[in-house]
Amino acid sequence: MSLLFSATQLGKLTLDNRIVIAPMCQYSAQDGKASAWHRIHLGQLALSGAGLLIIEATAVEAAGRISPGDLGLWDDATEAALASVLEDIRHYSDIPIGIQLGHAGRKASCAAPWLGGHQLALNDGGWQTVAPSAHAFNPEDRAPVALEKQDLERLKSAFVDSAQRAARLGIQLIELHAAHGYLLHQFLSPLSNQRQDEYGGSLENRLRFPLEVFHAVRSALPDSVAVGVRLSATDWVEGGWDVEQSITFSQQLETAGSDYVHISSGGLSPQQQITVGPGYQLPFAHDIRKQVKIPVIGVGLITDPQQAENALQKDDADLIALARAVLYDPRWPWHAAAALGAQAKAPPQYLRSEPHGLKGTLVANKG
Repeated sequence: MSLLFSATQLGKLTLDNRIVIAPMCQYSAQDGKASAWHRIHLGQLALSGAGLLIIEATAVEAAGRISPGDLGLWDDATEAALASVLEDIRHYSDIPIGIQLGHAGRKASCAAPWLGGHQLALNDGGWQTVAPSAHAFNPEDRAPVALEKQDLERLKSAFVDSAQRAARLGIQLIELHAAHGYLLHQFLSPLSNQRQDEYGGSLENRLRFPLEVFHAVRSALPDSVAVGVRLSATDWVEGGWDVEQSITFSQQLETAGSDYVHISSGGLSPQQQITVGPGYQLPFAHDIRKQVKIPVIGVGLITDPQQAENALQKDDADLIALARAVLYDPRWPWHAAAALGAQAKAPPQYLRSEPHGLKGTLVANKG
C-alpha cells in the first residue's frame, strides 16, 4: 500500500490522498478579482487527482497584495468573482479546496515576476507599504510605514472577514500565510521586527500578532473548516528566524487549535543563503514533526513519486505539497498513482485516456 495514496485528515476535512497542490501566485487577477486565467488554472489543477488544492496567496486588503495582479478576497466584488470560478470547478470536480490568506507587508507593491519583480513607484501603480517596523526589504526600496496598534486590530479583522468570505464560498480549508517574508513572517523574524512594544523583541512578543490572527480566524469559523499555517522554518540568515523558533511557534499553534502546519523556508531577506537540492526543505519538516502531533505538510523540490513516497515512509512529513512540479505536469498525481500501484481520481470524460497496461489506475470523480 502506498502511503502517498492513503487517506488522511486535516482537522475534520478528509482527503483521499496525501498529495497537496501548494498555493502558487499567478499575478493575474484584476483589482483583486479572479479572472478567466483562474478558471483555466484552477480548473485544470482540480482535475489532477490530488487530495487537496490550495488557492494562491490571497490578499485580505488591497494594500496587502504583492503585485497589482494579486488575487484578493476583501469585498463583495472579489468574493463574487471567486465564487463564479469555484462554481464552474464544482460542476466537474469534488477535490477539497483550500485558500491561503495573507498580507505582503513590506514586500507589497511590486511588479509581477515576468515584469521584473521590482517595487513599483508611487507614480507607477505602486502604493505605500506597511510592516512591523519601518525597514525596507531591499535597501533601495522606500521604507514601509510601521504599523500602529490600531492598525493591527484592523488587520486582524481583515483576516477574519476574508476567512468568513472563503467559508461562505464553500472553501474547506484556510491557510494563514506566515512564510516567505510576508507580513506575519515579518513579525516573527528578529531581522524584520525591530518593535519596542509587546509585539517585538522576545520570541514570545514576536509570536504574539501571528498567534492573535490565528486565534481570531479559528474562532470565527465553524469546526468543519480546517485552519492551518504555512511558515518558513528558517530565514537562511544568521541571527534570523530558525528551526528552533519554528518548533516553538508550531507547538503554540497546535495548542491554539491549528489543524496542521505547512513547512517552507526563506523569503524574508535578500541576504539569505539557501542550499537548494531535491527535498531540501524536508529536514525542517522532519524536525518540526517530531515535536508536534498535528499533521505536517512538507514541500520543496519534490518531483518524483518515489521521492514523495519515501519522504512519508521516513516520517519526514504527513503530506507532500507540490508547486512547480504540478504546474509542469498537471497530471502528476495520475502518473504517481501508476508508478506506485495506486489509484487517482479523474473526470469520467478522461477515463479512456489510460495507457494500455494501466487500466484501473484512474477512477471517476464525483464532480
